[in-house]
Amino acid sequence: MSLNKYEEALSKYNTDLNDEDVKKAVENLLDKHLAENDNKEVKTFCLNSVELTTLKTTDSEESVLKFVEKVNKFDDIYPELGHVATVCVYPNFAKICHDTLENEDVEIACVGACFPSSQSFTEVKIAEVALALKDGATEIDIVQSVGKFLSGDYEGLCDEISEIKSVCGDKKLKVILETGSLGSASNIKKASILAMYAGADYIKTSTGKLEPAATPEAAYVMCQAIKEYYDETGIQIGFKPAGGMKTVKDVLTYYTIVKEILGEKWLTNEYFRLGTSSVANKLLSEILDKEIKFF
Repeated sequence: MSLNKYEEALSKYNTDLNDEDVKKAVENLLDKHLAENDNKEVKTFCLNSVELTTLKTTDSEESVLKFVEKVNKFDDIYPELGHVATVCVYPNFAKICHDTLENEDVEIACVGACFPSSQSFTEVKIAEVALALKDGATEIDIVQSVGKFLSGDYEGLCDEISEIKSVCGDKKLKVILETGSLGSASNIKKASILAMYAGADYIKTSTGKLEPAATPEAAYVMCQAIKEYYDETGIQIGFKPAGGMKTVKDVLTYYTIVKEILGEKWLTNEYFRLGTSSVANKLLSEILDKEIKFF
């Protein structure tokens, strides 16, 4: 029986991973390298890689406007510290962000395609993404159809991602794997490869709406997949851990994994993003050596 193009893509990579081996590899990497990254320069870089997010049921035009105003004021109060990478909102708030965000270097990301479940018609997902882009979104975050992946419908999964990417055009598409639902390192590796071949510009761990969210082990596997894909195709894909980061040490953990597996080429906020609004104030506090509650 002949393989479809996505099964053929998977056949080029080793996806037979042992979860315990991955866990030990992560422990060894962090034991060796984490401490060296505990400094203000790295923390400032991580602050500049944060995707500041509001994805609450209670979001309103007024609350999103206040959210954007914080980003605008940050530039005035802390000009020496750069800026966050992105503001991330629901699609219906793209226009407010577009109309009020003053720093053109801060991207406007919208979660789309029926986030966070990704359970709807492909046509509905495409329409939602198209509307967000029309209103000013510069990046789109979608969740892969986890049910399709787990049932082995790789072609249906990837075709949907490809259709959404075609709507995005030159705007960046992040594909959320929802790694906590995938069950194994092998599945995370497969989902990473499929998403990249289908057109993802970034692969992202989690929505933050389910537990477990990001884990160092998932990040390790995803970064290995990104590196192997780059070696195979020459295409550089970004990485975004999201959900579950509560401390500065958590953030430095993901930085260390990216640095050691992917290298310096990925250490820009174009290719490395952090989905952790809750740690932004903690990073700021450690950079300035005093407690700050700005965001």
